[in-house]
Amino acid sequence: MFFTHRSFWILPIVVAAILGSLAAIVSHTRLERVYQSKFPESRRERLFLASVGFFTTAVTVRVITIAIHHNIGPFHDVSMHGRHIHHLVWGILLLMLVGYSWLIEMGTGAASSSRWGGRLTSMVYGVAAALTLDEFALWLNLRDVYWEREGRESYEALAVFGGLLAVGIFGRSFFHGIARELASIFRGDAVERPR
Repeated sequence: MFFTHRSFWILPIVVAAILGSLAAIVSHTRLERVYQSKFPESRRERLFLASVGFFTTAVTVRVITIAIHHNIGPFHDVSMHGRHIHHLVWGILLLMLVGYSWLIEMGTGAASSSRWGGRLTSMVYGVAAALTLDEFALWLNLRDVYWEREGRESYEALAVFGGLLAVGIFGRSFFHGIARELASIFRGDAVERPR
């Protein structure tokens, strides 16, 4: 059974340790005040936490897969009855779990939902997105091209999604300003500004 295989637990333990360490550092130092002042609303905090989970997992999974590919350390592919279980599978399962959690309004940012639930599901969403997009080339080509030229498509998918997360965090006020300006133009409120 693949659950009893040591390699099955390495990635989740490493990612959880990194994310847990980051959370502990922030919550037990002066950084907690800075964090709370920069994320007064839950939507922006959830975007930030999803990106932390995403980038942490993307780097960790790449390091582990490179180690597996070059037979470094205790890392090995996870298999069941001779079939390689790709980390894409775990990403999809986690995305389904987070989606279901949000369907039942756990951690959605609504007044009735748990803030800690929102933080946890946001990080898990980022982790799941990284696991899934790291093997984007596999599901695009319907064959294992991870180490081939077509595997580059996974890097591109990771970069695009990571960029979207970053824009959601850092570009929010700018894009809100653009939206307000466009709305005023379409309403006819636009006033000619002096040059």
